[in-house]
Amino acid sequence: MTIDGPYFVLTVLGVVGTGLVAGVFCAFSTFVMQGLAALPPAQGIAAMKAINVTALRPAFMLVFVGSAVLCAVIAVVTFVLWPDEGTVELLVGSALYLFGSFGLTMFANVPRNEALMKLDAGTPEAAAYWPTYVREWTAWNHVRMVASAGAAVAYVLAIA
Repeated sequence: MTIDGPYFVLTVLGVVGTGLVAGVFCAFSTFVMQGLAALPPAQGIAAMKAINVTALRPAFMLVFVGSAVLCAVIAVVTFVLWPDEGTVELLVGSALYLFGSFGLTMFANVPRNEALMKLDAGTPEAAAYWPTYVREWTAWNHVRMVASAGAAVAYVLAIA
């Protein structure tokens, strides 16, 4: 069996979704967080808190969570159909996104966002936490970026 029909469409959608998420994470890793870190702490914190609220809206969540659902579906379909070609790439792509992007978000970035949301941006406590937040959040974001991009590449290789 080769990857065709609805299975091909799912995989192409997986490429698009994981690639879009990789792009968002790349923007944060390469310039957004650096720009926020260059601001006075109270301003950077306020801006990041606003970004975190905005990120939870449907536009981004549809791409982010929708890609996780697609990756899970691709993994299940791959296990059931076990195609002659692309099996390893499909499973690797799904694992990269589900664990390295979506899972890591839940266990590394979201807890840091929640801790930041509890702080009043203008307090000394917030200013003291801000450099640690930026450093740790960005480091984990680099991993999410690479995992999402790797998932997209793996899916492309599966259908190439």
